Amino acid sequence: MAIHYRSILELHDQGKSQRDIAAITGNSRDKIREVIKRAESHELKPPLDSSVSDESLGKLLFPELKPESKGRQLPDYDYVHKELAKPNVTLSLLYYEYEQQCRQADAVPYSYRTFCRSYIEFAQQFKATMRIKRKPGELMEVDWAGSTLHLQDRDTGEAVTAYLFLAVLPSSQYSYCEATLSMTMPDWLQCHVHAYSYFGGVTEVLVSDNLKVGVTKHKRNQVVLNPMYRDLAEHYGTVVMPARVRTPKDKATVEGSVGTLSTWVIAALRNETFFTLGELNKAVGIKLAEFNRRPYTKKHKQCKNREEGFETEERFALHPLPSTAFEMASWQTAIVQPDYHICVNQMFYSVPFQYISNQVDVRLTDKLVEIYYKDARLAVHVRLTGAVGQFSTQPDHMPDGHRLFLTHTVESSRTWAESIGTGAQQVVAYLLKSSRAERQALSATLRLEKLARKYGDEALEQACEDVMRIASAPTVRVIERMLINSVARHATKTKNTEREDYGFTRGADYFGRATDGSRND
Repeated sequence: MAIHYRSILELHDQGKSQRDIAAITGNSRDKIREVIKRAESHELKPPLDSSVSDESLGKLLFPELKPESKGRQLPDYDYVHKELAKPNVTLSLLYYEYEQQCRQADAVPYSYRTFCRSYIEFAQQFKATMRIKRKPGELMEVDWAGSTLHLQDRDTGEAVTAYLFLAVLPSSQYSYCEATLSMTMPDWLQCHVHAYSYFGGVTEVLVSDNLKVGVTKHKRNQVVLNPMYRDLAEHYGTVVMPARVRTPKDKATVEGSVGTLSTWVIAALRNETFFTLGELNKAVGIKLAEFNRRPYTKKHKQCKNREEGFETEERFALHPLPSTAFEMASWQTAIVQPDYHICVNQMFYSVPFQYISNQVDVRLTDKLVEIYYKDARLAVHVRLTGAVGQFSTQPDHMPDGHRLFLTHTVESSRTWAESIGTGAQQVVAYLLKSSRAERQALSATLRLEKLARKYGDEALEQACEDVMRIASAPTVRVIERMLINSVARHATKTKNTEREDYGFTRGADYFGRATDGSRND
């Protein structure tokens, strides 16, 4: 696929995310990230000259790529399979040698991922077994056990089914399991959080089954994750790679552990009775610890059991946990109403008034409500609980007039009057004292503030002083009339002054009189 270097750089300069750029150009996010990095190292930024083409940009950013390449060279998987049988030979080494051969032959090699996938298909076609030594800290495989546990209802005596979640680190085979009352999304995600906490770190890749709670769509060239599952992966900085459909060998370790843990956890608890999930998980934890401490049956002699193997060979390779545990979130869409609020579960949350009538995305957690518009976060609210119909309004989201009305109080009116002058203080004090209702007085002082913004603080102070001298009961209407008259007098005076300075006057000579008063005959 052609790389659209120019479009990538221009879209990045416009502030588009790498995901948006990938959707627009059709190029992978890895390639987009590499193009942006190369451009920054060359200090290359848009706007670009119209004569600059994608081909010239490619030569500048990636001089090592030769345009006269003959194409991709297919690996010799017969040779690869024979070489893997030799001691210490790995797919990584064979791919490196294959890549060097392609360079010498002036051909383009396949990616390492494609190389490995194609070899696996080759090996399965000929019923060959491929042994892969797992890299420490690389994978965590997860699944539900096929067998179930049971609780007993105290009141009815009925059996309640409990399901066992499994997580395994293939390198050390260190395992985690937990019982839940359902296999729904909240339980699925919560078990992942507990597994990461139990291991004390995060692996590079998360391999799961094709469950609806994790994968929305899985085709040959497209995997669409559930939004909540994708949020969990982004929070922990891992990559979700679901196993292929009807391909249990893609997660062979956890598939093997299912049977083993079914014996050492589920079967071992078959004769015990539990009334609560907490009691059951306490017993499961004890059996899990015993399982991880059981001696290896087929393992190198350096480590005795899974726990020791994890502590000595794999714990160091895990990525550190985030500062906060993942909090499950759900997504909704909403329309911003004319009162600049959105309705979420019969509660109302404010959005900047500029987004009225727009559709926004809403991310809900147990504690927060986050509002997004085209990947930009507009607002964050503490989630409201209790009686429906509550409002969460942030003053910054309101128009200036609405915000002024909301923050207008008796104390703020007095403070404002002090900033204007003595006359304004006297008028405000009279309005607050003489009004029958506080809201009526605040409405009057608010009109005074509007007059100050319209005519200026000095003009308002002068009008207040004048009205206090001539009236015992000043009103806002009288002050406004005085300001209007003052502006009118000033305009008339200015007009007369301009007439005197620039008008044409007829002297005494025009009327036939001398300057001393006598006629000129």
